[in-house]
Amino acid sequence: MQTCVIHLIRASMRYVAYDQRKKAAAAMRPIYTAINEAAAKAALENLRRELGKKNPGLVAAWERAWPQFVPFLEFDVAIRKVIYTTNAIESINFQLRKITKNRGHFPDDDAAIKLLYLGIRNITGRHIDGDGLTLARGERGTGTYGWKAALNAFAVRFGDRVPV
Repeated sequence: MQTCVIHLIRASMRYVAYDQRKKAAAAMRPIYTAINEAAAKAALENLRRELGKKNPGLVAAWERAWPQFVPFLEFDVAIRKVIYTTNAIESINFQLRKITKNRGHFPDDDAAIKLLYLGIRNITGRHIDGDGLTLARGERGTGTYGWKAALNAFAVRFGDRVPV
């Protein structure tokens, strides 16, 4: 389980005065772009030295989320660019809840699965091709920036789970 980096940044910015936001954002960047946990911990200590006295809530937000944030650092940089935010997942979940909310109940599991499948197709405006890949008409890839590099990194790290 990992926390959304974007949400962590937003949550920690709540404790920063408006005129200090650029400085705080620049000081947080080395944490979530660190090569490993040790480098991120050193960047967090640097953040504490620079802004900890004036904005203790900023540092406390990172410390509270640290156990959920650390798994993010174990991934390759290409994978991090794809998974640093959960906004796309949250958006799809919201749309699916909207589709199923007013239905009450379903006669069986197949009916619910069919509705969700059709809902996903309508949400994304894409169709499934013969290889099981989701492609928009005339489009290649997923539409996610950096997806090809991430797919290569996924294939190296999770080769047994990434279909060819």
